[in-house]
This record gives sequence, C-alpha cells and structure tokens, in this order.
Amino acid sequence: MKHFFTFFFALLFVTTYSQNLQGSWLLVEKNGKPVTDREEVALFTDNYFAVSAKSTANNEFLYAYGGYTQQNAEHTQLTYDFNTQIPETINKSFTSYTRISGDSLIWTRENAQLVWRQISNRQDELSGVWVFTGRERDGKLSTSTPGDRRTIKILTGGRFQWIAFNSATTEFSGTGGGFYHTQKPDYTEQITVFSRNKDRIGASLEFNYQLKEGVWHHTGTSSGGDKIYELWSPLHKAYSREKAQ
Repeated sequence: MKHFFTFFFALLFVTTYSQNLQGSWLLVEKNGKPVTDREEVALFTDNYFAVSAKSTANNEFLYAYGGYTQQNAEHTQLTYDFNTQIPETINKSFTSYTRISGDSLIWTRENAQLVWRQISNRQDELSGVWVFTGRERDGKLSTSTPGDRRTIKILTGGRFQWIAFNSATTEFSGTGGGFYHTQKPDYTEQITVFSRNKDRIGASLEFNYQLKEGVWHHTGTSSGGDKIYELWSPLHKAYSREKAQ
C-alpha cells in the first residue's frame, strides 16, 4: 500500500503544468490530516520535476523521484528518470489529472487526497534544469556528453535539487537539495536534504557563477572541501533522451 500511494503521489503533480505549476511545493496534507512525519518538496520547471523527502524526526533521507512531463490539453504524461522506491517505473510513462486551487495543488484518487502548498514561484537567471557536462582537470576544462548515467540539477522557486542516476540500469547514486540564492557573481546553497550524509544538513556553501553562451560555469569549494570548477548545460539542449534510450 505504501508503494501504491508513493507511485500516485508522483502522478499528481504533472497534470497541472498548464495551471502555472512552476516553482517549489511542500506536501502539507493527506486525507485531511497534516503531514508532519516527513518534509517532502517538489520542484517543477522546463517540463521536468524532482521530488525529495526526508524524515522530520532525524533528517534521514527517505526517497526521491522525478522525470519529464509533457502537457496535452487536460492530460499530462510523466516519464520517470529516477525513482528510488519503485525503480521498475523508470523509463515508463503514465497519465494523470489534478487541479490547483489558490496556492494549493490538490489531487484526489479513490480514497486518497493530497494537498501541496506552493513554497515559491520565484525565478532567476539560473532557474531551470541543468545537466553536468564538464569540469576543470589539471588547469584544463574537459567536457562530456551526458547519456544514461548523468547528474541533473533543478533550480526553481528558491529551491534546488541535484540527482545522480543511471536511467538505463535504474542505479541511483545520490541526491541533495535545499535553498539557493543568487546575487551575481555569488551563488549560495543551504543544504536541507542529503542522501549520502545527513550531517551535512544545515551547511551553507558559497560559490561563484557565470553564464557563458548558455553554459553555467560553477566555481568554489565542494561540500567535501575540494576546489571545483564545473560546467552545467541546459538539459534539453545538452541531452537527447531518444539517443540515450
């Protein structure tokens, strides 16, 4: 039953894209009862979404899922890129229906009703879906073409989430996310969820950024203390699902 509800939690988001779903959302209610045992945040932008959940009791990572969305009239198709609880849904497509009322996203199916409250719909020049495409090695920038194995970062509504996974093998390598802030050339992340090490939650990381010909140049120090210079490209320009599948 747990997997049944988790599976359809994901479906609820994607049907309201034409109703200004873009931004960040927090799960607040299930079947009329407040959700207090976990913090579950969904991010939507550029026909892509990502969800992460952690325990409110001890910050333990619980699950993550996300993928592509495609709107068609009142129907929205969702194709999973990653799903830590139900990996057999990866690369499969589903259709669902939902509605937005005020700042709430409401979904009803059989005996389950879920309510999500919008955190923010704020956008800036880094808002969007990015895929890792290069880094500096020995003073030289090297680039790569993303395929089935990739790392994606989604920024929208003042929140961010990165996810490392392989959609062909369904392998999930990790995820992290939280709040972000930009004040050119500064980019700051505050971690609120981290699948690999919950002790990093609460950390604030400061970076510099530049956009050069549409590519995000990300420099600074990683959560592990290493100097980094990374390249991130818009997902829909750098990566073709048709070629990778």
